Amino acid sequence: MERRRRPTITDVAAEAGVAASTVSRSFTHPGRVNEHTRAHVLAVAARLGYAPSPLAQALESGRTNTVALVVPDIANPLFVGFVKGAERALASSQRTLVLADGRESAAAEEAVVQRLHRGVDGFVLVASRLGDEALRRAAALAPVVLVNRVTTGLPSVVADYVGGAEQIVSHLASMGHRRLVVLGGPAGSWSGARRWTGLQVAAGRHDVAVERLGPFSPTFEAGAAAADAVLGLRPAAGGGGRATAVVAHNDLLAMGVLARLAERGATVPADLSVVGFDDVFGAALCSPPLTTLAERSERAGELAVDALLGGGSAVGPGRPPQVVPTHLVVRRSTGPAPSS
Repeated sequence: MERRRRPTITDVAAEAGVAASTVSRSFTHPGRVNEHTRAHVLAVAARLGYAPSPLAQALESGRTNTVALVVPDIANPLFVGFVKGAERALASSQRTLVLADGRESAAAEEAVVQRLHRGVDGFVLVASRLGDEALRRAAALAPVVLVNRVTTGLPSVVADYVGGAEQIVSHLASMGHRRLVVLGGPAGSWSGARRWTGLQVAAGRHDVAVERLGPFSPTFEAGAAAADAVLGLRPAAGGGGRATAVVAHNDLLAMGVLARLAERGATVPADLSVVGFDDVFGAALCSPPLTTLAERSERAGELAVDALLGGGSAVGPGRPPQVVPTHLVVRRSTGPAPSS
């Protein structure tokens, strides 16, 4: 069966009785075409089944209608929510999302920006590993909105890690935990630093001792070394006792800790309570199900795209970061502190 030829802009122009340039402007610069003429052209185009080429539109308008979302690790299930939220916001405005992996590396992330900036209208950088100067260089190439990262002069959307840290420490303190261990993530993680600061402040407010181990890779595999480090800690000097709860940088690391503790015969939460961050898929399915701080990642993705497209009045250069609430999801990995 012979394949039907796609109609061209020339076909539409001939059928509508106008110049090809008028057809082009009807799609790309509607304000420059008489309203009656444009309606006629669009009706003819619809009848013929014509749709303008995205590449041709980009050349004509200087815009690609494409936005790049860059995440530190494309395999981390946390980032699915950001992708869904961004995609939903872009689809409603007939734009396309490009997903890129920063590979937990500032150099790799900057290379992505250099490679893509001519082909996209802007970037949403999630949990960026770039330094402040590198972020400003990226913003000089194309508009940038940050998620879970703050740099002066750039619009950003961040999770409420301060309030989240208070929820975690308050929950553990209410069950008698007096000494916590925090398993830190990558050294360049802005969100990791915010979480650690928030946990320190909350611990002081609840008269709870807290110490940090790491950095650890934010992966399931790194959980074994992290768990071994916790089990190797000695009781605190001055009769402070041993740590009875662990707060991991993210859920993947926390799930790796749970697996290693089981291998070594430690019972969770009877011997040690474990808390994660993010509430990724699988957090409710591990053994025991993981208590974790959930982010509204889909909402953050939507807000970031709205800001990039100019529709987010609450997010913009010179404005404070838009803070998205977090909430603690309590499951069976946390319980009362051991009596001794």
